[in-house]
Amino acid sequence: MNLERVIFGFVIILALSFTYTFVMGDIDNPAHHNVWILTIAILVNLIATGLKLGDRSQVGALLLASSLVADVLLITARVVWIIAENETGSGPGTESMVNIVSLSGGALVASTVSIVILIGDTLISRR
Repeated sequence: MNLERVIFGFVIILALSFTYTFVMGDIDNPAHHNVWILTIAILVNLIATGLKLGDRSQVGALLLASSLVADVLLITARVVWIIAENETGSGPGTESMVNIVSLSGGALVASTVSIVILIGDTLISRR
């Protein structure tokens, strides 16, 4: 078993899991979404992106692209949260939360694509 691949798979699945954890709940209810889970999702996704940087294969390029999409969407969601928090002083309202969760849902899709590519590549590769 290759420890590097285990860590790589672990971080990618962890990134997907944190994004999923943030997205779950009523889309318009701020009480169902925690800013710290979003922040951790961003950090884990950035780590996953860093791990994908060295691969120069076609699959590596697709993994990196999907990871970059997830990063951009999650960072945008956090920026929207910060702006909404500064406008109201009490956190994002219903409209802002819908935008934040929708952006995070897009990141969830990008992370899912990354997992599917990784599983497909693993099934095709030979020892």
